[in-house]
Amino acid sequence: MSATRKITVEVPEHVLASAQAYTGLGISETVRTALKRLASIHAQQELLKLRGTVKFSLSLDELREDRT
Repeated sequence: MSATRKITVEVPEHVLASAQAYTGLGISETVRTALKRLASIHAQQELLKLRGTVKFSLSLDELREDRT
């Protein structure tokens, strides 16, 4: 397991309750899930910046042949 940090965060009760109701998890796991999701969104945005800049040398038919 990677290194962890213990933190104290002030969160409005209704925000935390809503998040926990959505995840069905405890406080710590709800916060971990939210932070992982935020990191995922950031990674997706960085990949979107590359859209149209990568050229593929294979055609769709060649990709399909590679599957079999």
